[in-house]
Amino acid sequence: MEEELTIDIAKTDLKGLAKYSRDLWDYFMSQEFWDMIFTVSVKILSIIIISYLVVWIGKKVIARVFLIRVRNNERRQITIVKLLQSVLSYLVYFSAIMGILSAVNIQVAGLIAGAGIASVAIAFGAQNLVKDVITGFFIILEDQFSVGDYVRINAAEGTVMEIGLRTTKIKGGTGEQFIIPNGSITEVINFSINNSKAFIDMQVSLDANIEKVQKVIQDYLETLPTFHEELVTAPVFLGITNTTSTEATIRITVETLPLKQYAISRIIRKDVIDILTKNGIPLAVPKMMFYERGQGGE
Repeated sequence: MEEELTIDIAKTDLKGLAKYSRDLWDYFMSQEFWDMIFTVSVKILSIIIISYLVVWIGKKVIARVFLIRVRNNERRQITIVKLLQSVLSYLVYFSAIMGILSAVNIQVAGLIAGAGIASVAIAFGAQNLVKDVITGFFIILEDQFSVGDYVRINAAEGTVMEIGLRTTKIKGGTGEQFIIPNGSITEVINFSINNSKAFIDMQVSLDANIEKVQKVIQDYLETLPTFHEELVTAPVFLGITNTTSTEATIRITVETLPLKQYAISRIIRKDVIDILTKNGIPLAVPKMMFYERGQGGE
């Protein structure tokens, strides 16, 4: 009796499954289903295209507006433009996702309500995120550094590539990229704001005529601003800063536009060597002393 009942139930389930399968297949093959697919596809494609156009046009408008209003501060302009473009992308694409969910009949209001309840639970763990965002806004508001600046932040040093809502990206001198959460930025050294200074030390022989050294070098240094726009003023020959038993160290100081001191220093070193050589002024040459041990260990 029980076996017959089990068989009847199994047959009923198979009939129900078969009927459900037929109904489902009929629905997939119906004109109503394909009309719905076509309508939803058109809506989704329209949302994607409109979102892309809004972001593309919005970025152009933001760049154009700040090109006009912040023309006297290119550093700040680039930074603000990139940040606003990033915010625009986030907002538009978030709205696009909500629109796509609505197009496929997913209750967005329920999701948002659920997200609101969940946000209370995760808020306690999102303190660092909030700190990152707030710090990022203050970095831009106070103009601490901008895109293109050469900075040292904590242990990272390099060129600022991007300042986002949450992180700052820095490209190091050998190509590495540092990604630093804004909230962890505790110390910033910006090398791109003020003029740069450098001290150039060179060694000449102690037998050299120092007065002649000073004259030929100073005459050369006074001609440099004509050929190098990077110089703020003509470099200055400071004189002798150190001596040893065989050499004297002379020092030249140079002030340039931000971060231009390295290239100018290389040029000055090369030219000074050529000038001293042409004027017969001996450069310092390391000397080695050899002692011959006499017979009997003397």
